[in-house]
Amino acid sequence: MKKVISVFTATRAEYGLLKPIINKLNKIKEFDVRIVATGAHLSPEFGLTYKEIEKDGFHIDEKIEILLSADTPSAISKSMGLVLIGFADYFKRINPDLLIVLGDRYETLAVSMAAVNQRIPIAHLYGGESTEGAVDESIRHAITKLSYLHFTSTETYRKRVIQLGEHPDRVFNVGAIGIENILNEKLLSKDELEKELKIDLSKPYAMACFHPVTLEENTSEKHITALLEACKAYKNMNFIFTKTNADTDGRIINRLIDKYAEENDNITAFTSLGTVNYLSVLKHSAMIIGNSSSGLLEAPSFGIPTINIGERQKGRIQSTSVINCNPNEEEIKQAIKKALSDSFIKQAKETVNPYGDGNTSERIIEVIKEYMLGEKINLKKEFYDVEVVGI
Repeated sequence: MKKVISVFTATRAEYGLLKPIINKLNKIKEFDVRIVATGAHLSPEFGLTYKEIEKDGFHIDEKIEILLSADTPSAISKSMGLVLIGFADYFKRINPDLLIVLGDRYETLAVSMAAVNQRIPIAHLYGGESTEGAVDESIRHAITKLSYLHFTSTETYRKRVIQLGEHPDRVFNVGAIGIENILNEKLLSKDELEKELKIDLSKPYAMACFHPVTLEENTSEKHITALLEACKAYKNMNFIFTKTNADTDGRIINRLIDKYAEENDNITAFTSLGTVNYLSVLKHSAMIIGNSSSGLLEAPSFGIPTINIGERQKGRIQSTSVINCNPNEEEIKQAIKKALSDSFIKQAKETVNPYGDGNTSERIIEVIKEYMLGEKINLKKEFYDVEVVGI
């Protein structure tokens, strides 16, 4: 009997990182890989990005609707309830031998809870990281405690997962898959990108991606307005925005991005670019600006500056190509000026990405094979105590 491995995905970014793992798992005859798509993938508002999965030649085993038409905290909680209900039925029917999840979103927490109730072991990418400005911080650590196999992007993060009581034998530092995608995906030239996206890239441009800071209340409108006003002031540059996912107050951000794009020639907005287009835009950009993890994980591999705004990514390991600033217009303008300076451009080109060498998926596959085919999984986990000095 083949081992059934269920791969969970709810967003475009998450799928782009899981894709190399899915590709490699599909080549192992002992595995039956089942992709289940939910969340923003199934929403016209967020680009129906499940079509990208199908375009890549993958079969989606099941599509489970969970999104509501609102993005308030109570609506998010209700969506989590729908995840529990939908995936309780799915897991009862499929009963996979392993569930693979990535990240720190509310949907991922809910599906992990459903899997634990069904006694399905979970392999989790990427625990141990820190994003102090987002509710993802606590969600990520909660998913770690629900999971059995742990794949981290740095050794520091591996140690944090162990600090949470997970046994070192089940925690693996594998690096970030985003770097692997940069090295292995066939990215588009600037001319190809212009034709694909139907935009003019003759002027220098910045990639822009800004998400809600979910541990702050009612700041999304103020912060995205500050960023858009700063972009508006740099008439000699273009700014290509990719809109936010289904997070609390995300619709406020998307609405303002659309408004400024209509009113300003140097601002363009896309609901979703897809992995190849996104990385291609990033490759040819002068910088990335916003508060996306992509600015910290992927951008350093292209040798371009990152302007990291506000506290959403506070706590993550950063390279020397990152400029941090507060979410106000003047500071953002000064950060753009610094990123365009010859000295900082040189610094960004020489930076070393702290998130690995790009051989991530192969390391993950070897661990999954060892545990799945070697019958090594025992869900009765012992808490691994770490001696902490001073306690």
